[in-house]
Amino acid sequence: MKTRALRAQARAEVAMTLRRGESVLLALGIPVMLLVFFSLVDVLPKPDRVRNSVDFLAPGILALAVMSTAMVSLGIATGFERQYGVLKRLGTTPLGRPALLAAKTAAIVVVELVQVAVLVPVALLLGWHAHGNPLLAVLAVIVATVAFAGLGLLMAGALRAEVTLAAANGLYLLLLLLGGMVIPVSKLPSGLRLVAHVLPAAAISEALDKALSVQASVPARAWVVLAAWALLAPVAAALTFKWE
Repeated sequence: MKTRALRAQARAEVAMTLRRGESVLLALGIPVMLLVFFSLVDVLPKPDRVRNSVDFLAPGILALAVMSTAMVSLGIATGFERQYGVLKRLGTTPLGRPALLAAKTAAIVVVELVQVAVLVPVALLLGWHAHGNPLLAVLAVIVATVAFAGLGLLMAGALRAEVTLAAANGLYLLLLLLGGMVIPVSKLPSGLRLVAHVLPAAAISEALDKALSVQASVPARAWVVLAAWALLAPVAAALTFKWE
């Protein structure tokens, strides 16, 4: 019975996510537009080793998709559910709070699979030369998902819904600019570069870039940063989260 309820809640979470226009825009619209536009219009700086813009952009846009779903969409939706009392009511049903969180996690995974199913073919059509080790990329995405979900829930559980909306979108923009997703971290000023290297966005961008390149290896620094955020963010969210 509990498994059936969890599956039903997970399906409901996916359906609600895909019905929200802002969620679809964040999950698919913005990543696809950025990937197509900056692949065709060569105006952004790119690493010296990269000749084709899409070879640099594709891993970064995949990282952006993970961030948009696991942090922004989850954080905003959860914040409004908490404010309107939905979380409180669902938490007292036979589903229970742990199963509710498990259903939300499962929904994130499903949406991320949809994002990959859309973004990878688009990148390949634009000329992306995919190489490397997909298993390393999947592992990096899993760790990054935990980290970004922790950040989203940290905002949703401690702030008012309207503040969460503003904070999540502001953080999204900041991490987009400093995360090496459309502008290489190496091209940033030295001070910003130091900040970027300790952010989860830059870590997942670097991890996917290296895992999906000919090198097929992820630097230890990226794993350490991702693991630290994947540990600290969920713990902070759990300690501060208020269900009502």
